[in-house]
Amino acid sequence: MALTDVWFLLIAVLWTGYFVLEGFDFGVGMLLPVLGRTNTDRRVMINTIGPVWDGNEVWLITAGGATFAAFPVWYATLFSGFYIALLLILAALIVRGVAFEFRGKVDTDRWRRGWDIVIVIGSALPSLLWGVAFGNIVGGVPINAQHQYTGNFLTLLNPYAILGGLTTLAVFALHGAVFLALKTDGAVRERARRLSFSLGAVAIVLGAAFLVWTQLAHGKGWTWAPLAVAAAGLVAGVAASVRGREGWSFLFTAVAIVAFTATLFGSLYPDVMPSTTDPAYGLTTTNASSGPYTLTVMTWIAAVFTPIVLAYQAWTYWVFRRRVSAPARPPTEKLSA
Repeated sequence: MALTDVWFLLIAVLWTGYFVLEGFDFGVGMLLPVLGRTNTDRRVMINTIGPVWDGNEVWLITAGGATFAAFPVWYATLFSGFYIALLLILAALIVRGVAFEFRGKVDTDRWRRGWDIVIVIGSALPSLLWGVAFGNIVGGVPINAQHQYTGNFLTLLNPYAILGGLTTLAVFALHGAVFLALKTDGAVRERARRLSFSLGAVAIVLGAAFLVWTQLAHGKGWTWAPLAVAAAGLVAGVAASVRGREGWSFLFTAVAIVAFTATLFGSLYPDVMPSTTDPAYGLTTTNASSGPYTLTVMTWIAAVFTPIVLAYQAWTYWVFRRRVSAPARPPTEKLSA
């Protein structure tokens, strides 16, 4: 296997990890006003992701850095063409992090409600726009012979990409509800478990429509397999949640997201950014990559440090594995998030 293919695979793995891990904390943020009937409920919900949400974002930073180093032409075309969308995502992630830190600084309902709205928007907007972005990456965008994006922001808002955005929005909301059912007890757990059925129905319909469209328009023969796994994972996740098997439910929805991402990257390969202007202008793993020396050095670095990072993050999840109950602390005390 060529190093260009290795790094395409590694970038796919990084995005998969990001969607699985950041997906559930996006879902928790989006569901804050839906499942959190009281301030105590909302504090419990935020505390479930308090120790891990910022670590989950490391996967995004690493995926962006790996793309820049391994496929600089892809990075340049992507970030220039999707500039407004990516700027909106970045702004949403920044204010979301600020909201987690500042929500508990002042003990007034108005203050908390304002930051809760920020958390919801900061979670929902990236969930939507990441799906739109990958819908355009897989479906193709107008690129000229100089590998420059020639469309505008409205070009990205096509039916296929919008369906992709709605799919990731629904799937992440479901993933978050299942996570809350797994990590909380009491009223929040019961509400999350009940809501997962409704969210699951929406996610299954949208996900099936988007993945079948992807397969028929851009897929390969073998990508029917991860598509089927994604569909089965969503159905099994909802069924397990209804039966109160939260651990299995979370595992199944995580598997569905992994298979979903595999379908997208499998349909994309060997392209990294197809051109709708002329297929010859599209970016591939070959014409968008760095030189062999750069890829070789990156491979050695990744081989050394990736296991360390994975071990540390696994340890973090193990330490904070228990359910989160309603806190007995005074309401003015700072949240763990």
